[in-house]
Amino acid sequence: MSKEIIEAVGVLEREKGISADRLMEALEDALLSAYKKTPGAAKYARVEVDRQTGDFRVIELLLPPELEEQLLDEVEEELGEAQVDPETGELREPEPPEIDQERLAQYSDQIGERDATPHDFGRIAAQTAKQVILQRIREAERDMMFDEYQDRVGELITGIVQQSDSRYTLVQLRERVEALLPRGEQVHGERYDHGQRVKAIITDVSNQAKGPSIIVSRRSPELIKSLFELEVPEIADGLVEIQNVAREPGYRSKIAVISHASGVDPVGACVGPRGSRVRMVVSELRGEKIDIIPFNEEPARFVAKALSPARVREVLVDDEAKQATVIVPDDQLSLAIGKDGLNARLAARLTGWRVDIRSETEFAEEEAEMGYDDEEVAGRCAAILANGKRCPNASLPGSRYCGLPVHQALTDQEGDHVAAPADGDGDGEVVAEEPVAEDTAVEEARVVEADPVVEEDPVVEEDPVVATVEDAPLDGAPAEAAAEEAPEVGAEEPQAAEGAEER
Repeated sequence: MSKEIIEAVGVLEREKGISADRLMEALEDALLSAYKKTPGAAKYARVEVDRQTGDFRVIELLLPPELEEQLLDEVEEELGEAQVDPETGELREPEPPEIDQERLAQYSDQIGERDATPHDFGRIAAQTAKQVILQRIREAERDMMFDEYQDRVGELITGIVQQSDSRYTLVQLRERVEALLPRGEQVHGERYDHGQRVKAIITDVSNQAKGPSIIVSRRSPELIKSLFELEVPEIADGLVEIQNVAREPGYRSKIAVISHASGVDPVGACVGPRGSRVRMVVSELRGEKIDIIPFNEEPARFVAKALSPARVREVLVDDEAKQATVIVPDDQLSLAIGKDGLNARLAARLTGWRVDIRSETEFAEEEAEMGYDDEEVAGRCAAILANGKRCPNASLPGSRYCGLPVHQALTDQEGDHVAAPADGDGDGEVVAEEPVAEDTAVEEARVVEADPVVEEDPVVEEDPVVATVEDAPLDGAPAEAAAEEAPEVGAEEPQAAEGAEER
C-alpha cells in the first residue's frame, strides 16, 4: 500500500462521485477478509488504513473469555433455531455464530489489542486494493445510472441500435449505458438495423445483479404524446393538451386534444402549416396513420368526432350503461367500423364509451319491429330522428336541443319547425308537447298525417334531420315547403277536415 492508492481514491471521488470514506471502508473490509485466509490468522481482528499515507496494519483483538461467551450467546439467540431453505424447502442448521465488527466496537474498552500485520502481506494487500477499487467503481456507476434513469420512466429517449436478435434489440443511450427493446415492445413490421437512430419510451428500470436494466418501448401510447410535444410548441407551452390517446401500433392512432387558450385551434396546432408537424410524427412512426380529434365534454359530439373519418348522422347515448349507439349512412358503415373493427375499437378506447354502430336502414328496421313505449320526454332534445322518433339525448341548459351541431342548428329555425312533424311522419304527441304546438297549423298537419296522399308526396323525404349526414346546419327550405303544401291538401279535402274538427 502506498500514497498512490490515496491519490487514486481522491480522483475517483472527484470524477466518479464515489465517496472516499466509502472506498476506504470497502478497502478495509477486503483486507480483513484477505488476512483471515492467511495461515495462523487471529480469530478476531480489524484492519486500519491511514487516510494520509495509505499505510495499513492488522490489529488482533484480545477478548476476555467471559465477554466472548456473552457475545456468542447474543448472536446465537438472534440467529434462532433451524430455518427452512427457500430453494429446497428443507431445514437447515443455523450458521456458526460470528461476532461482527460493530458489536465488538461497543466493547472496545474491554478488549485488548496488538499489532498482527504479516510481514509478507504487502503483495496481497496491493492486489486486494486493486480489486476493491475496480469493484467499487463498477458498483458506483451502476448506482448512479440507476438513480438517473429510475426517475425518467415515461420519458422519450433517443438511442442507436447496436444489435438485434429474436428476443430483443439492444439500444445504446450513451457511453456504457444501454437499454433493451424487447420483442413484445416492438412495432410489427418495423426493422431495426445496426447504427439506426430510434426514439422510444422508458417503461421500466430495475436494479439487477449485473447492473440496472432499462426497458424501452415503441408501442406505448406515451410515444405519441412525447413526439407531439417535440413538434408542437403549443403542447410544450401548455396551451394545447393531449387529453387521451388510443393506439393500434403500426396501423392507426387517435388522439383527443383540447385548447386552454382562447383563439388557439388545438387540431390546427397539431397538424401544423400544410401538415408539417403531424407529418414529422408520422415519419417517426414509420407511416402509422394519426387522427386528431377535438375533445368535447358532450359525449354524443365526442363519440361522433372520434369515429372520423366516417360521417355520423346521429348518436344516442345511454349515460347509465355508458354506451353510445351511432347511426351512420349506409355507405359509411364499413368506414365507421374500420378494417377488423379497428376504427370503432379505437373510438371506444379514446372516449371511454361502448360504441354500437348501426346503419340507417338497420336502425330504422329494428326500431320499426321493436316500437317505442310511452316514455318521459321532459328535458329531452326536441329534434326528430330519422325513424320519426324523438331524440333521447338530454337537452342542453337553456336550449330545447342536445349538443349535436345539427340539432343545435334547429334553434335558429324555431319559426319553421311547426311543419316538421308532417314531413317526417312524426308522432302527434311529440309535437303537442312543444311550446309552439298550439298553433292552428299543427291541427292541419295532423289531418295531413292521416291522409294517405301525404305518404306519396315527395315532401316526406325532405326531413330536416337529413342534413345531419353532411354534419352542417339545416336550411329552412324543407320546412317552408311543407308549410305551403299542408293548406293545399286541406283545401282538396274540406270535408275530411271538417269531420276531424267535429270529432
